[in-house]
Amino acid sequence: MSTAASTVLRDLPVVAHVVRGGFVESVHHGAFVVVDADGHTERSAGDPSAYVFPRSSNKPLQALAMVRAGLDLSPELLAIVCASHSGEPRHIAAVRAVLAAAGLTEADLQNTPSLPLGEAERDAWIRAGNGPASVVQNCSGKHAGMLATCVARGWGRASYRDVGHPLQRAIAATLAELSGEPIGPVAVDGCGAPVMALTLAGLARAFGRLASAPEGSEPARVADAMRTHPELVGGTRRDVTALMRGTAGVVAKDGAEGVYAVGLPDGRGVAVKIADGADRARTPVLAALLRSLGVASTAYERLEEEPVLGHGQRVGSVVAVGI
Repeated sequence: MSTAASTVLRDLPVVAHVVRGGFVESVHHGAFVVVDADGHTERSAGDPSAYVFPRSSNKPLQALAMVRAGLDLSPELLAIVCASHSGEPRHIAAVRAVLAAAGLTEADLQNTPSLPLGEAERDAWIRAGNGPASVVQNCSGKHAGMLATCVARGWGRASYRDVGHPLQRAIAATLAELSGEPIGPVAVDGCGAPVMALTLAGLARAFGRLASAPEGSEPARVADAMRTHPELVGGTRRDVTALMRGTAGVVAKDGAEGVYAVGLPDGRGVAVKIADGADRARTPVLAALLRSLGVASTAYERLEEEPVLGHGQRVGSVVAVGI
């Protein structure tokens, strides 16, 4: 990591406390930003102009680039392209359906073989005698969509993960357009595809534009697919699914290393980055931030306090501070 990046992360404010038995045991530093419908910063902590890797929060934007390039799927299958799925049977079936529609098989996938993301799904997969596989890895929907887009456009499939491939250039152009800024550093994501950096404000701006896109437009197709099928974007027990089910009109996507992005139907966008990459802090911070903005949701009770356990019992919580 560069010295400049280390300094940015080190200097971020405390945004969450880990409380055990009434005692603050640990703290998490982080940044957040809210942009208005015109993309201007309305509220922030930390530096909203600093670049971050959105990780899987980029997936809806990547899916939009695929749609623009000719990917034509039902809303259900488009939702799995946007997903970091838990590996439930319906998730695996949807990935296979995307592949089959393009005349492809699981053997064409190049995402890193893994076990299912969901604990129950992982246990069931192992009990059935299975090992790591690309089709159950949480990014398999995105990779299936990338391959199907290559088939639709006649682009080479073997090199679809290369940053210079026409597909990845199209994704970079879409990210830059929706975020309103040049993309930053590019690296390899956990699944093997490129991950392209945006500023935190740019990520929020892109989600606001996605969520408020005009009916019938290509961005609205992606947003509506996620809203209609939130169980495919995450999974039965996942917070991103609960958030979209319980909050009218939002588009939300979690990302690794403590990232979360939300677009509101009025065009506002919200993005969160936890400095140490802790997933346990991002959800309470995001939920507190949305509540402070007056966003109504039935999901807050579940999302605002991440439990801290002692001997299997709840003895505290991860709670947002300074929001």
